[in-house]
Amino acid sequence: MKREVRPKRYYTIGEVARLLDLEPHVLRFWEKEFRKFIRPLRISGRRLYPKDQVELFRRIKTLLYEEGYTISGAKKRLATRRDPQEILLEIRKGLEEIASLLKD
Repeated sequence: MKREVRPKRYYTIGEVARLLDLEPHVLRFWEKEFRKFIRPLRISGRRLYPKDQVELFRRIKTLLYEEGYTISGAKKRLATRRDPQEILLEIRKGLEEIASLLKD
């Protein structure tokens, strides 16, 4: 039976498992496999995941279970994902360069 988990700042591994309808051992395995991307906060031996890490687990689940990626393929896919703010900064710089060229 899936119980609802209230929104909060950090989630335990059990809460993440319930949110994503996965077993905790799957999340622990993914944590090892996707070490570059997933780094839980550990307090008194307990894993705590911020909301962005929960979303990353959700993305991994989608890549593996729905889109059919392998672990290796999912790692590559996540590595090519870029931060939207970084993309916007690059676009802004490019537009500023174009604007300065047009002024000259």
